Amino acid sequence: MDTKHFKRTLITTALPYANGPVHIGHLAGVYIPADIYARYLRLKGEEVLMIGGSDEHGVPITLRAKKEGVTPQDVVDRFHNIIKKSFEDLGITFDIYSRTTSPTHRQLASDFFLTLYEKGEFIEKTTEQYYDEEAKQFLADRYITGTCPHCQSPNAYGDQCEACGTSLNPTDLINPKSVVSGSAPVMRETKHWYLPLDKYEPFLRQWILEEHKEWKPNVYGQCKSWLDMGLQPRAVSRDLDWGIPVPVKGAEGKVLYVWFDAPIGYISNTKELLPDSWETWWKDPETKMVHFIGKDNIVFHCIVFPVMLKAEGSYNLPENVPANEFLNLEGDKISTSRNWAVWLHEYLEEFPGKQDVLRYVLTANAPETKDNDFTWKDFQARNNNELVAILGNFVNRALVLTGKYFDNKVPAQGSLTEYDKQTLQDFAEIRHDVEKYLDTYHFREAQKEAMNLARIGNKYLADTEPWKLAKTDMERVATILNIALQITANLSIVFEPFLPFSMKKLNRMLNITPLGWSRLGATDLLAAGHQLGVTELLFEKIEDETIEKQIQKLLDTKKSNEEQAYKANPIRETIEFDDFTKLDIRVGTVLDCIKVPKADKLLQFKIDDGLGGRTIVSGIAKYYNPEDLIGKQVCFIANLAPRKLKGVTSEGMILSAEDKDGKLVVMTTEKIVRPGSEVK
Repeated sequence: MDTKHFKRTLITTALPYANGPVHIGHLAGVYIPADIYARYLRLKGEEVLMIGGSDEHGVPITLRAKKEGVTPQDVVDRFHNIIKKSFEDLGITFDIYSRTTSPTHRQLASDFFLTLYEKGEFIEKTTEQYYDEEAKQFLADRYITGTCPHCQSPNAYGDQCEACGTSLNPTDLINPKSVVSGSAPVMRETKHWYLPLDKYEPFLRQWILEEHKEWKPNVYGQCKSWLDMGLQPRAVSRDLDWGIPVPVKGAEGKVLYVWFDAPIGYISNTKELLPDSWETWWKDPETKMVHFIGKDNIVFHCIVFPVMLKAEGSYNLPENVPANEFLNLEGDKISTSRNWAVWLHEYLEEFPGKQDVLRYVLTANAPETKDNDFTWKDFQARNNNELVAILGNFVNRALVLTGKYFDNKVPAQGSLTEYDKQTLQDFAEIRHDVEKYLDTYHFREAQKEAMNLARIGNKYLADTEPWKLAKTDMERVATILNIALQITANLSIVFEPFLPFSMKKLNRMLNITPLGWSRLGATDLLAAGHQLGVTELLFEKIEDETIEKQIQKLLDTKKSNEEQAYKANPIRETIEFDDFTKLDIRVGTVLDCIKVPKADKLLQFKIDDGLGGRTIVSGIAKYYNPEDLIGKQVCFIANLAPRKLKGVTSEGMILSAEDKDGKLVVMTTEKIVRPGSEVK
């Protein structure tokens, strides 16, 4: 728990990238937890700002624009509006949701760079980078494709192979090609500015490893791993025409790297909202800053951005970064490129009025400590068995019975039994338990505790059976229903951060204005004689037919992906016969095969090639056990220039084919042939 006392809290949320809509993985990882926390603090009467916005620069946006034949601005305008409306409709309570293409951001990001530049914080370095001579431009990593040296996929990008997941440098690619013109790029010198992260390593070690041991283990552990590996200077500029221009002489055609530009968006969005008082939220030491992010952003928010702020010198550093892990969908990784996702804007259209069901399920299933899985069957079960059968059932029984026996007015409380007193004591303790979890960013457990209050209410009504006592002891019935209604009023408080739409409806049914958090646990929230409103169902069951429709939608997506996977990749450019004859393809026998240390995807082969033997490294560890390959004959390119992979020199390339599931299958011979035989 953060024990230091602060006057106010600044909450930032990772800026969603404006080249696609928001999906449930984003919501579970960042936005719902942040909104719960912001609503909780506001209910307590604390001063809070929740800042959000769209991240609108970077290469993927330019690639999408090129593919669609529109401008990058067209792309970000479209998705910024979709994302912003989706958040509003889900009840995510940003104080501002802006964008990194705003004039305020452009100016502030430029000024931030200049401040560091004038302080001498950057290193200027000239390096070689791929250049497209036809397009007359330097190529960002994603503007280069080629063959992956690990799995031989022909469509790897310059920063990553999406077939095998290996991180790459553009120079790792075999036969690199420019996405812009299709031509083979050349190396050319270019100058960039680098932030010397290594210079700040001692500061980061003290600040994180010593002063913030309370951070979540996944966050603390990832930071420690980065620091233990040793930090390196990181470029803050790119050769690109979409972004914020580097504001110094000699930087024509260069923009701020998106990872440098985007986090400054938190500051610029605050300034846009509060032009006269924004510095109070960023520079007053009595302001607590909390970053809500996913685990893929930990390094930027715990190492890179803090170094930027420290180098500038006048800004606060984050007090906590409660990053979540990833949410999968029906047992498979969420993928925007494969359309394997539940998109927020589509959910809101297909499940009108059920914002809180999604909020509840994603909180109950939040990937707080490890990756978790969303399934439509679980979604249905949590709605029907928890929201309807526990929370909704109790509220409905308490209100319907009051309407039946007391004309919809709160009855007076009579003498209390020991069981009544114990029940009152049990729900009076809920506030402490819920706060304990909310204050430490354990929102899943906090919601469980909130639901426990409804369980207390259900058990109380089931045990006391006021409908049976109505014939003989109305005074006792009045006491029971008074206590049940006090629990109901407490539910309207404790669930407000989690289920805001439903609690607004519950307040209408109770005929009250929202009660503050300080009253949670009180046993006198509704006075005797208070007139209740009209009772309606808080939640409704979701039928199998509705869920089957969503499951079928995903099955159709999977089928479509498989059908696309069946289609062979386009034939590459025509080569002359003489080019083919330069390839020396041979058959070899696998004498030994082991996994390459610290490389999950690589296998190291010892091959009998009929010429004394050779070592070949191949990226097929995901598909084969090493021992299963020993003794097999494989086809390999024998005259490929040697290259080092994870410290092992590979003297060739083992040939494999990719099946419809993306699995790599090693090419072999129908019959045993002598090692070294040529493939013709």
